[in-house]
Amino acid sequence: MTHAFAHTLKSFKTASGKAGKFYSLPALAKEFPKINRLPVSMRIVLESVLRNCDGKKVSAQAVRQVANWFPNADRTEEIPFVVARVVLQDFTGVPLLADLA
Repeated sequence: MTHAFAHTLKSFKTASGKAGKFYSLPALAKEFPKINRLPVSMRIVLESVLRNCDGKKVSAQAVRQVANWFPNADRTEEIPFVVARVVLQDFTGVPLLADLA
């Protein structure tokens, strides 16, 4: 199945010559200009939804929904957020272990 937003997939090379790919929010902003006004937390959610858009678990409609997110809008749909990273401000690991206990 073709990715609904395949035009946002960009390539890059590291200094060591390794290649990689990423989904570009600036490329998606050409289609959804209001992305630039989203809070950083919603941009992270949007990037996750865009990256995981497979047409089954995460649909193109979900990407459109997050891209057009508005703080005071009615919440009628759930966002199919797929966690890929967890960022914690925890230097010792003790609070994390206490939370998991």
